[in-house]
Amino acid sequence: MKRTTVSIILLLLLIGFAASSQDFFLLPHNFYVKKGDKLNLHLLSGNEFKPENEFQFATAKATKFMLYEGSKKTDLSKSGNSADSSLLTYTLQNSGLALFELVREDETESERNKFLRNLESEGLDKMAEDAKASSQQYFVEKYHRYVKTLIAVDKANGKDFDKPLGEDYEIIIQQNPYKAAYGDDVTAQVLFKGKPIKDAVVIQYVRTINGTIVPLKLITDSSGLVFFKLSREGVYMISSTHVEPSQDKKADYESWSATFTFAFSNTEDEPNTYREFGFGNKH
Repeated sequence: MKRTTVSIILLLLLIGFAASSQDFFLLPHNFYVKKGDKLNLHLLSGNEFKPENEFQFATAKATKFMLYEGSKKTDLSKSGNSADSSLLTYTLQNSGLALFELVREDETESERNKFLRNLESEGLDKMAEDAKASSQQYFVEKYHRYVKTLIAVDKANGKDFDKPLGEDYEIIIQQNPYKAAYGDDVTAQVLFKGKPIKDAVVIQYVRTINGTIVPLKLITDSSGLVFFKLSREGVYMISSTHVEPSQDKKADYESWSATFTFAFSNTEDEPNTYREFGFGNKH
């Protein structure tokens, strides 16, 4: 039943690709899988949790691609490409929590208004105001993307998913959402070059089965922490971006962004009414 709800969410997410945008995020075809299952993993980009592009491994520009199962680490960059549009098709061999991570680096040139909109959509109002003061019509941005997704294989047991991976910019969640109940709190921490970053803008999205996207803007405290509740069933994404003027003369700005996706389902036993997903009392 969890398989069905999360798969329907994915189907809704995969509709209507158009143009590139700022957020990159990993999305498995199913967040609840069994040992021995083949997992299809997607790398998507889009604004406000609305996918606009999908990338195969050949176009992902990945500098690192890893699977973490507790203390076990698997380098997925040598796993071969998926035959379809997925980033990866992988047979899961261990039970428990599995954390996928991809690091992507590139640079892009954006038209002035698009660049300003991207800054504003990430809540970077001060940086947007500074950019508006410039007469430039195009901005070159050097970016670093750190994307994670957490899934449950058979059981939601596992550890080390809440440990830093040593990236320049990353989001860590401190509770296991697959063992949580409706209304439980989740604490997320944002680290920049290994240290908690204060006053970072964090956008927490949840996308329900009927396609409703609910965003919540948060600001990190002095320990780099933000707090939110699991208030709806669906797919969650935590997103944060840090932008600075570039020290590289070939670029105007340098950005570091991180996303973390996972699913939350409040009901363990069938039947499930799907009421929250807009299907009334259908089972």
